Amino acid sequence: MKSLVFTLFLSAALFAQNQYPTDYFRAPLDIPLFLSGSFGELRANHFHAGLDFKTQQKEGWPVHAAADGYVVRIKISPYGYGKAIYVNHPNGFTTVYGHLSKANGAIEAYIKAAQYAQQNFEVELFPKPEELPVLKGDTIAFSGNTGGSGGPHLHFEIRDTFTEKILNPMLFGFMAKVADTRKPIITALMAYPIGTESLINQCHKPLAINVALQPDGNYIADKILVKGKVGFGIGAYDVTDSNYTKSGIFSVQAFANGNQSFGYQFDTFAFDEGRYVNALLDYSRFKNTGMRIQQLYMERPYPLSIIRSDDKNGILEAVPNLSQTYKIKVADAHSNEVNIDVPLDFSDLPAVDATPDVKKTPYYLKSGNDNNYSKDDVSVFIPADTFYDDFYLNFDVKNGKLTLQDDSVPVQKNMTITFTDTKSAEADKDKMFIASLDGKKLSYNPTTRKGNVFTSYTKNLGEFVLAKDTIAPTIKAVNFKEGKWLSKQNTLVLSIRDNLSGVKTYNGTLNGKWILFEYDYKTRSITHFFDDGIFEDGRNDLKVTVSDNVGNSAIFETHFFRKKQ
Repeated sequence: MKSLVFTLFLSAALFAQNQYPTDYFRAPLDIPLFLSGSFGELRANHFHAGLDFKTQQKEGWPVHAAADGYVVRIKISPYGYGKAIYVNHPNGFTTVYGHLSKANGAIEAYIKAAQYAQQNFEVELFPKPEELPVLKGDTIAFSGNTGGSGGPHLHFEIRDTFTEKILNPMLFGFMAKVADTRKPIITALMAYPIGTESLINQCHKPLAINVALQPDGNYIADKILVKGKVGFGIGAYDVTDSNYTKSGIFSVQAFANGNQSFGYQFDTFAFDEGRYVNALLDYSRFKNTGMRIQQLYMERPYPLSIIRSDDKNGILEAVPNLSQTYKIKVADAHSNEVNIDVPLDFSDLPAVDATPDVKKTPYYLKSGNDNNYSKDDVSVFIPADTFYDDFYLNFDVKNGKLTLQDDSVPVQKNMTITFTDTKSAEADKDKMFIASLDGKKLSYNPTTRKGNVFTSYTKNLGEFVLAKDTIAPTIKAVNFKEGKWLSKQNTLVLSIRDNLSGVKTYNGTLNGKWILFEYDYKTRSITHFFDDGIFEDGRNDLKVTVSDNVGNSAIFETHFFRKKQ
């Protein structure tokens, strides 16, 4: 363990010596830069991988290439980054521009040609270096709100071209482009007793510790009394100048009696580490209250590369007749820093609360092992390291309903759930899938069937049943009516919905020719832009077909008139 700890601290020290060019990349927007999201910010099931720049609640701002290079990848999807462009640069870095409304010029033409060739809105393209070169400052796209975006903004990343690790753009001179003289804000300090024999202020349960803001902007916590072992966690956020949006913090360092015990700094991380955000968080508290408490210790270590820890994994043990100190330093990327001093003493006073009940079940799950569970016609396979801790698993099957724990426990890997059905008719089985059950609401889990066996790979917990969907999707016109002239409109918009298994595919034709419809899952609509030039002068016959995830299909046919300009 000591060699591992030494390696962690050494690698962190070496990384800190890396020097990145601070004057190579220009800002991707020509408007003042205000953050709506910071690098490493704690998001649902991932760390935020770039900087989110506000676009004044508008779409359509020109997005510029941050430096000379060439477009190496384009991905168009209704989800994630939406419309995204990746540019390689000769200095060994790649910039990424996400949630775009559309590309510009030759890049947009390249995308449209591929979409029509593949007859698909969703495409992933890898142009050759000579196909789409760009110069620093070129307008390569326009800002938008596509994919998983919650509002208009530009997502901007810098990656190492060769390792594909994500790097904090603040290290590349963006600190000078985003003004920040304000210290991070501390919202909570939590103390966690480690083990059933440990107490904090004579209590077995985690406690919120009061902190007092000092005139210098730092905090002092109330003294706490500890028996046994304790770990700490904080709630914190950062704000930049002239901007009240709460962003994530850059660095946290904890010191026990003057020695660094735990810490992390968001310089870089790998994409496959993102889900470890759930191990860093007090996850059950987050699910129950919405509070994001970052734990500054590990009961069971997990391989998140940004963490630097001592040989006790950040856990402090109280010692009789010895007062101890604990300090937390929280900083943003501009080195604005706030400290929390936490005095603590050993106490052998008895507990004033009962030892928390641990609900025992017949299924004690050891997280480091593969685990198989089965009952009746249902089975679950949980691979090793799916969970971060050992615990008693709530597993049961009654009347065809699987209960598999609940969503207050974080999941790292996919589990395999299988239902065997020998009773339903063959025709019904074609329409069946494994559904998550929340009260009376059914949600689709991607499901495969082989004979009588239905299988789903999922990170979801909770209740599951076999469900059947026999209802076709619905298709409705949104911005036009049948038989009307649409010469002044720029778009055709239709609503496509499926309220059970969900929309899987859609296709549209105009006068028998395939046309591009862009899908927005947030509004559950598809949009065709007339500037594609597919329509005829006069009458146009539109046909749209939509299928759900179990093969139910609907067809919508109509006509309209449009005059070529």
